[in-house]
Amino acid sequence: MGFFTADLCDEFSEKVQILGPDFKSYGGNKKFRGEVITVKLEKNNKDLATFLKNNDGTGKVVVVDVNMRYFAVVGDNLMRFAADNKYEGIIVNGYVRDTINTKDFEIGLIAKGTCPRKYIPVQDGQIGVPLVIDDVEIYPGDYIYVDVDGIVISKEKLV
Repeated sequence: MGFFTADLCDEFSEKVQILGPDFKSYGGNKKFRGEVITVKLEKNNKDLATFLKNNDGTGKVVVVDVNMRYFAVVGDNLMRFAADNKYEGIIVNGYVRDTINTKDFEIGLIAKGTCPRKYIPVQDGQIGVPLVIDDVEIYPGDYIYVDVDGIVISKEKLV
């Protein structure tokens, strides 16, 4: 992939924002990019799972906000759905699980940390809504670039 987040920040400093340093990589790919799809969840991942199973993810990165509630919303099953439908990656403002297995999928998975439990009662989520993560506004259709140095967001495609 022909980009580095540090270079994007240097070249497009007025056009980019970055997410905070607390995110860690749990997927097979440490470097990925794509057009943003936003998902807002309470605690349960039902709507995210349905979306990943039923939509083509070519060139897309799913950004999920769960307000840092201490429940895992992505694990090996959702990673399988995302890999099967060719998503570039998933970024979770929250927690993931099954991380021994999530590294086996050739897509990116970035989250704040891990948690072994998931939230069982089904709750509805929202897809395609604006999110605010680390004081950065993220909208469907934005572009996101991830490597080992960080997460860069832009309103337009940079590379």
